[in-house]
Amino acid sequence: MTDTDDLLPIGLEDRLPAEARKVSHAMRAALQAMDGHGYDRVRPPLIEFERSLAGRMDGVSTRRLFRFVDPQSLRTLALRSDMTPQLGRIASTALADAPRPLRLCYAGEVATITADQLDPARQRLQMGAELIGVDTAGAASEIVMLAVEAVEATGAGGISVDFTLPDLVDVLAAKAFPLEPDQIDKVRRELDTKDAGGLVAAGGEAYLPLIHAAGPLPEALEKLRAIDAGGALASRIEGLETIAARLGNRARITLDPTERHGFEYQSWFGFTLYAEGVRGALGRGGTYWIKGSEEAATGFSLYLDALLPTLADPAPQDTLYLPLGHDENVAARLRAIGWRTVAALSDADDAGALGCTHRLDGSEPKPR
Repeated sequence: MTDTDDLLPIGLEDRLPAEARKVSHAMRAALQAMDGHGYDRVRPPLIEFERSLAGRMDGVSTRRLFRFVDPQSLRTLALRSDMTPQLGRIASTALADAPRPLRLCYAGEVATITADQLDPARQRLQMGAELIGVDTAGAASEIVMLAVEAVEATGAGGISVDFTLPDLVDVLAAKAFPLEPDQIDKVRRELDTKDAGGLVAAGGEAYLPLIHAAGPLPEALEKLRAIDAGGALASRIEGLETIAARLGNRARITLDPTERHGFEYQSWFGFTLYAEGVRGALGRGGTYWIKGSEEAATGFSLYLDALLPTLADPAPQDTLYLPLGHDENVAARLRAIGWRTVAALSDADDAGALGCTHRLDGSEPKPR
């Protein structure tokens, strides 16, 4: 009988051996892909001062953070809900003098007080990479390509990438399609929901063509080019074409130029990753500015728990049963060359029940 104290809070769950093995295998494969492109892993702490976590990026909401007072400093601490601001802090402080562009990657648990409407999980395994110190289409191309390669390394297939232009309304409102300051948020919101009537009511009639400039990239770009914005969109269209050319046929590419959900701190470019069999988005990325240092960066985050339904079981590993009285030196030598061992603790132990495929016979493994 399960005691109510043994139940987990809503949005939290255990990962038992089979699932933990899958996620760990996928994480190692993705990190190896990032390392292969020169991205060095960092491991920031689970808890930081609230002001640091909330102050490095625009759009980080403290309402989603678990907060409490540090008995040592008497300042408010918070449990991280996103590791990206931590990478910004590291780049701006401990690695401020490191050569640019700076390539960093990470993996770790994050938690939020409230879950996303489409995802009940409040704790997730986040991993990703950041390219810091440069803001070009070439840098964005490298990050998108790396994100796709990292997803491929996990074994996922059917990858799709959806591009967006997070600051599009700000750019157009400045000159091409002028808006009053109090209209900008309203127009963004109506574009995000694709509400043509609401967009007109908000004073954004000139922005109506953007609602239809979405879909497969080639067709969407043609619709975007047809919008007479006095050349305001030319550099962004060119940037999207550069990124798409680098990606080639590795993934299906679409464009939704006014998508804002999940892109609260991105600047001119953002993207969402999807994979076959994964419900909802697998991850997001894009360009942004690190507050404080005002340094440009491009990065992405993946949430590997979403991949679990699609991940294959890692190749089974031979496991060697070590009977009572076995030679410890022999066992150590076999582990050193890759064997996984399980040692008997009593005569009642059963090699088969313990999942062993082999048994140590003297100094040699023998099939069980």
